[in-house]
Amino acid sequence: MTFIPSYIRLYEEGELQRRVERLEAMLAPCTLCPRDCGNDRFKNEIAACHSGLLPIVSSYCVHFGEEPALGGTNGVGNIFFGNCNMRCLYCQNHLISQNWRVEQNHEVPIELLARIIIELQKKNVHSIGFVSPTHFIPQIVKALMLAIPMGLTLPLIYNTNAYDSVEVLRLLDCIIDIYLPDLKYAANEDAYKYSKIKEYVPHARAAIAEMHRQVGSGLTVDDDGVVRRGLIIRHLILPNDIARSKETLEWIGTALSPEVTMSIMAQYYPTHEAQTTELLNRRIRESEYNRVLYYLEKYNFTNGWIQDFDSHKYYRPDFTNRVKPFKERRSDISERMNQHGIDVAESY
Repeated sequence: MTFIPSYIRLYEEGELQRRVERLEAMLAPCTLCPRDCGNDRFKNEIAACHSGLLPIVSSYCVHFGEEPALGGTNGVGNIFFGNCNMRCLYCQNHLISQNWRVEQNHEVPIELLARIIIELQKKNVHSIGFVSPTHFIPQIVKALMLAIPMGLTLPLIYNTNAYDSVEVLRLLDCIIDIYLPDLKYAANEDAYKYSKIKEYVPHARAAIAEMHRQVGSGLTVDDDGVVRRGLIIRHLILPNDIARSKETLEWIGTALSPEVTMSIMAQYYPTHEAQTTELLNRRIRESEYNRVLYYLEKYNFTNGWIQDFDSHKYYRPDFTNRVKPFKERRSDISERMNQHGIDVAESY
């Protein structure tokens, strides 16, 4: 059965244009994320995310390192937006997320963003992924208005840190097909200490609850097992249980559903400022990894993926090469994992 994204219908009915207008109204004063900076981005008053009116495209590429059911055989066409509304001390993308003076040089017109989307679609990817899109949502949806008549038909992935506005997410209903949030913390004090953000937990949980309301617990997949619609919640295991994984998984299992698809990530390694931060300056221990797997079983999660314990060796982007920041293709990852006796689509 052919998958037709809902945004096509919204475009044909004129609703997508109305959504653009409502989203653009949030740029002045800027209320796109829970920071509520209040800056006028139409006048290029720089918000806390260090971003003005035009979207910042730091890199775009065919990416084979996402979850197996997203990347499939052809990969995801990922667009990496510069800057971020969080300041994680351990951010693996810090060269583009926290290097705002450089990233401002990568502003692009809306028309170019639309052409980038179509360029990626022509590479036969399974979907278009917007990575760190929160602070550029009006611009992204406006680019869709141009890309749809150019032939855009792929599912859209919203790949986010979850520090999102519920009001904005409601305007993305039936525009975004696949939500891919990372639920990072279960305590506000940890979020402030390690990511310089206030009240992360209530905002992130409300945002993910809204995503769940829109697409539900189950995944819609095509005949090849590639996801076309749904919610996948990522959770990065941090050293010294800074992420408080037990509380996070307990909340997801009780407030949402244990049928939600989880992606447990073990790829943490001390980078950026984490190297000089006492509780973050090492990789996770195997005991910490196994404890999170125990919580998955305790709270009855049955759908998703678990990264190999040694994933910290392989998932390391290098944005000094903006054309090809990721070294491995899916075939490379498959070969390497098979050598270790691990199924590429390992599930639990």
